[in-house]
Amino acid sequence: MPTPQRQLTFAVPKGRILDDALPVMARAGVVPEDGFHDKANRSLSFATTREDMRLIRVRAFDVATFVAHGAAEVGIVGSDVIEEFDYADLYAPVDLDIGHCRLSIARLASDPVEPAGASHLRVATKYPNLTARHFEAQGIQAECVKLNGAMELAPSLGLARQIVDLVSTGRTLKQNGLVETQRILDISARLIVNRAAFKTEPRVAELVAAFRADAGARLASEKAA
Repeated sequence: MPTPQRQLTFAVPKGRILDDALPVMARAGVVPEDGFHDKANRSLSFATTREDMRLIRVRAFDVATFVAHGAAEVGIVGSDVIEEFDYADLYAPVDLDIGHCRLSIARLASDPVEPAGASHLRVATKYPNLTARHFEAQGIQAECVKLNGAMELAPSLGLARQIVDLVSTGRTLKQNGLVETQRILDISARLIVNRAAFKTEPRVAELVAAFRADAGARLASEKAA
């Protein structure tokens, strides 16, 4: 009797990317059980239509951590998370061309422009590493105040004059009296894999090939349209 294959773990993010990712996953053969779509279901781990694979649904930042440390072999996450952590054991072989947005600097519309030559400033952000690197390249030392949400409140409450956050339409910034002043990074969702698993587990390489083929087919279709 053959030995059952060890289950692969595929990590997906809660939030904005997931709805766009599910059709892409399905075309690559990764389909979650029905309970995954039940809004009242608080489970974090789910079966799939593949007996050798399960899904875990976690915060986007945690997707990268699970995959980088080998607790999950494969995942989907925004390129902002990949850049923020810069894990050596993380490989992002496929741009899925979904979940597009940007990482930008914003400030109050009523706030005067930062004086030229400023060497230090305070910034509220969920991305302290990306933020510090960006300003360091401009010769500015950024004191990053780490927030996990409600970033738009920081300038009006005096926590920081500027924020670095994800921007899609810019509507949330405008509603909170902020203006986007600089774009740091264009973002899209990526397929990520653990480097060791990619080298040693054929099923991971097969998944990468399936997602890459789907991305290529969509690009060709867009060009033909």
